[in-house]
Amino acid sequence: MDASGLAPLKRALISVSDKTGLAERAAKLADAGVELLSTGGTLQALRDAGLDARDVSSVTQYPEMMDGRVKTLHPRIHGGLLARRDHEDDLAAMAEHGIPQIDLLVVNLYPFEETARSGADIDACIQKIDVGGPAMIRAAAKNHHHVAVCTDMRDLDKVLEVMAEHHGQTTLAMRRHLAGKAFARTAAYDSAIAARFEPEVEKPAHSWFTIGGPRLEKLRYGENPHQDAALYQAPEQRPGVVSARQIQGKALSYNNLADADAAFELVSEFDPEERAAAVIIKHANPCGAAAADDLATAYERAFAGDPISAFGGIAAFNRTLDAKTADAITKIFTEVVIAPDADEAALDILSSKKNVRVLLTGALADPTQPGWTTKAVAGGLLVQERDTGHVLAQDLKVVTKRAPTEEELADMLFAWRVVKHVKSNAIVFAKGGTTAGVGMGQTSRVEAVRLAARKAEDAAKENGWDAPRTADSACASDAFFPFPDGLLEAAKAGARCIIQPGGSVRDEEVIAAADEAGLAMVFTGMRHFRH
Repeated sequence: MDASGLAPLKRALISVSDKTGLAERAAKLADAGVELLSTGGTLQALRDAGLDARDVSSVTQYPEMMDGRVKTLHPRIHGGLLARRDHEDDLAAMAEHGIPQIDLLVVNLYPFEETARSGADIDACIQKIDVGGPAMIRAAAKNHHHVAVCTDMRDLDKVLEVMAEHHGQTTLAMRRHLAGKAFARTAAYDSAIAARFEPEVEKPAHSWFTIGGPRLEKLRYGENPHQDAALYQAPEQRPGVVSARQIQGKALSYNNLADADAAFELVSEFDPEERAAAVIIKHANPCGAAAADDLATAYERAFAGDPISAFGGIAAFNRTLDAKTADAITKIFTEVVIAPDADEAALDILSSKKNVRVLLTGALADPTQPGWTTKAVAGGLLVQERDTGHVLAQDLKVVTKRAPTEEELADMLFAWRVVKHVKSNAIVFAKGGTTAGVGMGQTSRVEAVRLAARKAEDAAKENGWDAPRTADSACASDAFFPFPDGLLEAAKAGARCIIQPGGSVRDEEVIAAADEAGLAMVFTGMRHFRH
């Protein structure tokens, strides 16, 4: 490399798993006077394309062995990548040991991530762990003052462009950019391997946490226009916004993706074999949710729960979207529609609203699937298990003199499913498998109850009902009532039964207040904080 940061590119080592675009780009390198070194299947592909490529084994003087596991792990390869062209000792060592200078490395790794996502067993995944590739990538990236490294075949286009501009040389700026990308690639690759081994490790979590994946999309901006943002793929296999096919609509924003994820995770709580379910989300909180015999009825009831907030919201469904439901959706402005599938009639109706993003996931997310969630904090990352907690009727403890009726029990369990997905402090009123009012994100539980009740009153006015649906409803609280005041506010709004975790030092006071108000109350023994 000279003082300008330019470095000649005379020899390239190419060893790729994905050979898409290989022959065309390698031919351009050869036309530029670059000598090609290669291995195994890549070497054969180059020669099949009529290119003069030299076998790496002719440099190492060792044949490929152990089913190709050992071929580039040799001083004559790593020396050619690591040698500093401006250090006399390095140059002398190259001359003494017959080490050829390698100016460009092109490597994409064995498809470990794809193998893991396919559901292959651990032994099959292990066979796809690349060893030599990451070692060479790190060597070339470390020595980027002299060597260019491409971990994506498309990066060769930029290399060729820069070479054409600088008479066969590459720039330090480009090499440093490629080095950064290369280190990110190996980090994400190792993260995927660590994630696959996660089930093999007992709790607690690893002393080292890794996370990484390829960028799927550069977003216009983040939560606000002045924030940069992108969507990345994690190793986890889970139906949702990342795996979904976008059928129509403009590109998804950061907020669209976050809200659609929240909507789909909630609607996935409802088994489509039991009942159809619809959820409308606004700013990551449900403003309406309902279960019914058919999807259109579920959507209409969810929408009626908070018609004002539903405008510009995200609609999620647990069954294949049909024409009747699609027609109802088009009556107001909806940002995103997400469902496992949609029939042709539904898609035809939605196509009349060109700006509506339609996402089809192929399946529901499994609410019991273990996994990790993360949240950035200053200087660190909070990591926790996904909230897979759920309760059944037999898990509930009746703590009041009056036990709930079967109808009340069904409403309590419905409300409990929803409150799990509401930002804390969270309260959900529900009746007949439909939310009546949702109170979210309040600094006190009593205020969350009051907000939910007011939402129900607003919905009644909007829909022209005689009374809010909180009358004779079930009320769910994501955490215990620390005082009787919140419970009494719920009773004032019309609740006839309460489901809550219990565990307060004042549980006896709260139970006594429930008895005095004639409420039925059950404890779950589990809370669902969501911050």
